[in-house]
Amino acid sequence: MVKEMADNSRSNIYSYDEEVRLDYSIVAGLDEAGRGPLAGPVVAAAVILPSGITINGLKDSKKIPKKSMKRIFWQVVRNAMSIGVGIIEAEVIDEINILESTKLAMENAVKDLSFDPDILLIDAVKLSNVNKKQQSIIRGESVSASIAAASVIAKVVRDDIMLDHHEKYPVYNFKSHKGYSTREHMELICKHGPCPIHRKSFRRVGDVPLPFGCRS
Repeated sequence: MVKEMADNSRSNIYSYDEEVRLDYSIVAGLDEAGRGPLAGPVVAAAVILPSGITINGLKDSKKIPKKSMKRIFWQVVRNAMSIGVGIIEAEVIDEINILESTKLAMENAVKDLSFDPDILLIDAVKLSNVNKKQQSIIRGESVSASIAAASVIAKVVRDDIMLDHHEKYPVYNFKSHKGYSTREHMELICKHGPCPIHRKSFRRVGDVPLPFGCRS
């Protein structure tokens, strides 16, 4: 059996998955994008990669240069055995909180897979509502190729959603900050107030004073 916590010295993200496959044939990696932003959905992806696959440049999506992201995304799409995606919108996040929304997005991503995985490798989360063998791995996108692939899928899908939201709500410039808590974004919330895709339960959104206007 592989260890629940991977050795930090392991440099080959593919070797971890191959070790897991010694005990479990079909391995699905799960990760999310969008837990921290003030607006937009949280998106989770589940990816099943075949044994022996190597995708050039695949790693934690936060470490992939912007110019390489779409290339790696499409390599994952072309080479994966199956990809599942789960999307939870801001209004649900406000109702059940971001952690539960993240778990729900991951559960939906697993349900969206066309193959039934034998084990789930998950970045730092346990899914109590999914009756499958699981490993919760801290910084899993730097340990497992399957989780890294899921991180790329989740990020690109969410970024594209935020680009669509930019077209609908251009005054917030979502194409630039993707809903994250940048100085520009905070100033625009102060100026215009929150829009329908803002997470009203997040303190930095809920604390915007009325009438709208930045605090001095």
